[in-house]
Amino acid sequence: MIKKFLKSVFRKPIKTKSIGNAQVISFKAHGVSSDHISYGSLKVTDGLQAAGYQAYVVGGAVRDLLLGRIPKDFDIATDATPEEVRKVFRRSRIIGRRFQLVHVMFGEEVVEVSTFRRMIEAEDAQTDEHGRLLRDNEFGDMEQDAARRDFTANALFYDPTTQEIFDYHGGYADTRNHLLRIIGDPLVRYREDPVRMLRAVRLSAKLGIKLDAATAAPIAEMKNLLDNVPQARLLDEVLKMLLSGHSVECIQHLRKMNLHHGLLPLLDVILEQPMGEKFIMLALRNTDERLSQDKTVSPAFLFAALLWHEVLGAWNLRVKQGGRPVGAMHEAMDEVLARQKKQLAIPHRQDAVMKEIWLMQQRFEQRSGQRPYRLLEQPRFRAGFDFLLLRCASGEVDDALGLWWDEFQDASEERRAEMLQPEGAGEKKRRRKPRKKKAANETSGEKSAVDELPATSEPSA
Repeated sequence: MIKKFLKSVFRKPIKTKSIGNAQVISFKAHGVSSDHISYGSLKVTDGLQAAGYQAYVVGGAVRDLLLGRIPKDFDIATDATPEEVRKVFRRSRIIGRRFQLVHVMFGEEVVEVSTFRRMIEAEDAQTDEHGRLLRDNEFGDMEQDAARRDFTANALFYDPTTQEIFDYHGGYADTRNHLLRIIGDPLVRYREDPVRMLRAVRLSAKLGIKLDAATAAPIAEMKNLLDNVPQARLLDEVLKMLLSGHSVECIQHLRKMNLHHGLLPLLDVILEQPMGEKFIMLALRNTDERLSQDKTVSPAFLFAALLWHEVLGAWNLRVKQGGRPVGAMHEAMDEVLARQKKQLAIPHRQDAVMKEIWLMQQRFEQRSGQRPYRLLEQPRFRAGFDFLLLRCASGEVDDALGLWWDEFQDASEERRAEMLQPEGAGEKKRRRKPRKKKAANETSGEKSAVDELPATSEPSA
């Protein structure tokens, strides 16, 4: 308490050189109390202002509070350089190379602090042949920082001390009118960063607000610029869509604006097939529901669902051509993942999880002998089972299969023994044709272990 009092008495004067051109919205007008700001964010703004710097809550947090939503996180913008922020807060670290930020830790909360940046003049800007900015990292003031942000709703600065909002581009009125509008000329801004087109669709769907007509108009003719975006950035934006809690609306908006082509191959074809569309929409709704309940969601599971019908189609083709089911599945998985990575590079660490989920789908059909017991011991059995339930719900496989496994995994040993099917039951359709008898003079008359397995089973390690 004494420390806080001394800080207020000896607080350094705050620099306010760039606030003059902003519209200042008072607390009485907007009604957003500092009580809604997180503990760590309040400590960061208070600490920086006490040291004589400007510090504001910015971006999506202010926008969400005005829309009556609970922000996912709170970002801080300041005129202090990363090194100066680091000196103010002992428990902090500078991250990034090209675009340095500071993470300030308060227990489990991590507050991200950025220094005001400025727009680089067109004649000085480093761009590629398509107009995409390659370098955009020069310090500036508050007004310049607002100008370089993407949408007016994200260019609002909230001061927790005075509870005032500073608005340079009419973002407050746009937010109140549930309108998403880009700052500046849409043609220029989309060329600078084509990902803004995806971000416009995502925010419009997630927030349930209308996309400004001038902001939406150029997207159809400029969508090809997305081919020039680094895959890491594209993947990051796609994951934000899929994990936004409003993935169904995002995909619907993508299709409406014809932006889905090229991001995920399945969206080009599968969404036009009744079975595939039903399966994908069930997967997305399931993801949205889990996020609304604060449950964890695995990106690998989601990508496995989105690519499943591509894998299934490639697998069926190989089996019809005479390939062995297990080998055909491995070939199909590798083919689909290789094709996908040319357009959207899913991290390799997700590949193994996706393949485990896909391979388990064949093994769920094997309900005799020791196979069900071995499948229950798999580390990702639950993910594979949830995937099976999606297939049942979409009509791809019989509901009875999902019900059988739902009961089997929690049944007693006696009940499990009763539930097991006779050896070879339900597997006749996929058995290979019997081989011709070997000649009597061959050295061994024993069958191999692989020959003893049903065609749908997976060879042991």
